[in-house]
Amino acid sequence: MTTHDDTALRDRAPEAPVAAPARLSKADTTLIGLLLVAGFTVILNETVMGVALPVLMRDLEVSAATGQWLTTGFMLTMAVVIPATGFIMGRFRLRPIFITAMSLFTLGTAVAAAAPGFGVLLAGRVVQASGTAVMLPLLMTTALTLVPPSIRGRTMGTISIVISVAPAIGPTISGLVLSQLSWRWIFIVMLPVALVALSLGAWKVRDVTEPRATRLDVLSLLLSAVGFGALIFGLSSIGESAGGHVLVAPWIPITVGVLALGVFALRQVRLQDSADGPLMDLRVFTRRSYTVSALVLIIGFMAMFGALIVLPIFLQQVLELGTLETGLLLLPGGLVMGALSPVVGRLFDRVGPRPLVTPGVVALASALWLLSTLHPGTPAAAVVGVHVLLSVGLAFMITPLFTSALGSLPRDLYGHGSAIVNTLQQLAGAAGTALFITVLSTTTAARLKEGADVLTATADGVQGAFLWGGVVALVALVASLLVRRPPADAEAPVAMH
Repeated sequence: MTTHDDTALRDRAPEAPVAAPARLSKADTTLIGLLLVAGFTVILNETVMGVALPVLMRDLEVSAATGQWLTTGFMLTMAVVIPATGFIMGRFRLRPIFITAMSLFTLGTAVAAAAPGFGVLLAGRVVQASGTAVMLPLLMTTALTLVPPSIRGRTMGTISIVISVAPAIGPTISGLVLSQLSWRWIFIVMLPVALVALSLGAWKVRDVTEPRATRLDVLSLLLSAVGFGALIFGLSSIGESAGGHVLVAPWIPITVGVLALGVFALRQVRLQDSADGPLMDLRVFTRRSYTVSALVLIIGFMAMFGALIVLPIFLQQVLELGTLETGLLLLPGGLVMGALSPVVGRLFDRVGPRPLVTPGVVALASALWLLSTLHPGTPAAAVVGVHVLLSVGLAFMITPLFTSALGSLPRDLYGHGSAIVNTLQQLAGAAGTALFITVLSTTTAARLKEGADVLTATADGVQGAFLWGGVVALVALVASLLVRRPPADAEAPVAMH
């Protein structure tokens, strides 16, 4: 069925350039390269707390449900800030945005390194996440603006290394540091890297977009913050309630979050015809390719971040391995994902998304079901093998899904499309972490009450977490059959407002 928006796009298409160069200029390649390096640095920090969680639980005397807020809070902050990035990138120039984002990340890293306790450490993570939240959509929007559709798959494959591999190797780097030093050094070693990235960007990053005067809808921003914040707080509180102490019943913030997001969505629809436009333009969901791809991505990232926080707990508390061994055992999966991402990007340019995505989801679901059989006698090598299988599945999913989703939009919706899909990604990561920890905590507590020893109870909790992950993955398998390559007319750039 042809929509009004589709007709408008066809009417405006002749205004766009007829052909795009098959290769990027040296200046554009340098710009994207700098953004990739900065992006890798900041996104790496999403998951460095996974391996460190047992150490932090001991040193700071917090529970697993409380400690996981160092990861969940990071992703939640990103989900709250990212909705504003569409406005930020439309209102300001690229260079000052980059400098501000990297400065926030660097400041947060310094605060976390010097934190005297859990509260200040969490505050440092939130400041870190504020900068990271801007960097990711900035990278993706700049790439979509500069890269022609004919080579978009391979470029997005490279970007996928930042999006997926950086979080995947975070636990390894954390494990290497913790094997010799305290948890503070996770941030101390990151600080000079952040400063170098900031300095290079301030020197080399140039403006490639033309800002326009527009007004930020503060009410929309507040609604999104309350909605995402309350929803994830409620989910995380379920896990914390296993210990018998929570501030409020979990269903209360969950209900508040759902209602706030509902009002937020209605307001965005109402603002679509206003002079300044919505904070997040929900018309991107009128594109089927965007909507289906986003759904499968959500489930993929739920599985990825949930696994990255539960697997270290299993390896350290059930198999009783050290932080260095844990980090090294998770490294092969990250390396495989990094090696496959550019290959999958080139394959996407040839065959499109579905021949890649559906097998990827099958691999992901199979890995999750296999992980649901983990027990105290499971060999570490078997854990590595299944984690590699999970990483292969994600590699075949992430690049095609991001490219299909964003490639189905006109150029003037790139900023909104990128902001929305990245918000959903972070929300999915936070929800996945909360879901896995919730099942782990509640199952472990129930087994302990039944008289099971700590080792067995924890193993049962891990099994339950991955079992639920496998069930959710079945939804992604069905949805993957609906993924299509965006039509050529949908990918045609449109003049930016």
